[in-house]
Amino acid sequence: MAKGHRSQIKRERNAQKDVRPSAKLSYARISVQKACFVLDAIRGKDVNTALAILEYNPRYASGVIKKLLESAIANAEYKYSQDPTKYPNPDNLYIAECFANKGPTMKRVRPRAQGRAYRIEKRMSHITVVLDAK
Repeated sequence: MAKGHRSQIKRERNAQKDVRPSAKLSYARISVQKACFVLDAIRGKDVNTALAILEYNPRYASGVIKKLLESAIANAEYKYSQDPTKYPNPDNLYIAECFANKGPTMKRVRPRAQGRAYRIEKRMSHITVVLDAK
């Protein structure tokens, strides 16, 4: 086939696909900066330690990220049950990557004195958690 043929391009793209279990939350109503405070605390930890950190972290983002991490763990258990030879023990999971990317911003107006209007920006983020086995 030709080098730029559609099927060959798809085949090459699928060969480079990341096969680690992950979970992504799009359009989370929290700013990237606030989400990264919590993500930095759990990056590189095993999943049981990370869940314990998120349970007792007082920030709002920790509850959102805890649900996302539980979803990633469920995805990993499903994936490992499908192919147990590749990852024999799903208890050895750790957080390989976790990051937050900027999402769209909702713009709102706040009335101020003398008929003026100030803009309020309500920021969103896309949060991703990628797991791997040790």
